[in-house]
Amino acid sequence: METEALALAQEMDFSMWGLFARATLTVKLVMVVLVLASFWAWAIIIQKLIAYRAARAEARRFDAAFWSGEPLDELYASLGPDPAGRAERVFAAGMGEWQRSHTGDGGLIAGVQSRIERSMDVAIARESEELQKGLPLLATVGSTSPFIGLFGTVWGIMHAFIQIAEAGNTNLAVVAPGIAEALLATGLGLLAAIPAVIFYNKLSADADRIVAGYEAFTDEFATILSRQLDG
Repeated sequence: METEALALAQEMDFSMWGLFARATLTVKLVMVVLVLASFWAWAIIIQKLIAYRAARAEARRFDAAFWSGEPLDELYASLGPDPAGRAERVFAAGMGEWQRSHTGDGGLIAGVQSRIERSMDVAIARESEELQKGLPLLATVGSTSPFIGLFGTVWGIMHAFIQIAEAGNTNLAVVAPGIAEALLATGLGLLAAIPAVIFYNKLSADADRIVAGYEAFTDEFATILSRQLDG
């Protein structure tokens, strides 16, 4: 009996596809969900890495143009009211309010500096929201995938023990295939969760640094305007 069970176990396919094919419908659904979650997480990760790299490069280019000595009015005129770059849009928000604050006789409406700062803060908040879009989904994948995988494992082990009880055979060669199928769900859960958690922390820090750069530029821009107003 044991020899037959051992021979049967040796003939079984223990590849990931073989384990998936023998799993119950519930465990299969769990595995499919986890694989889709993993692809979803990696799509967000790759998209954000590309977007943040482009945002940093654009900020460096704009910073060089801003401090090149070119008059700010000319720089704003070359960029337009709705430029493509994120740092440029923050600058455009401030310059747009600066130009709207001029009266017909060349004077300035009172409170111009506070309005410019608020306009730039709104633009920064808008860019920050765009930069962080998708990160909550990444956090959700990282926090829930292990539990989804554990649910699949518990369900698979329960089904395996039911089959063992019905067969009346507790030989390891009979028990092992069912346990292996169940544990695959936990493995897939961890495979989805670990990269999601690591890159969520990295991308969140990257987004915070980019936004901090916009905020520092806003302070510098406000200082320049303050000198012009006092002068």
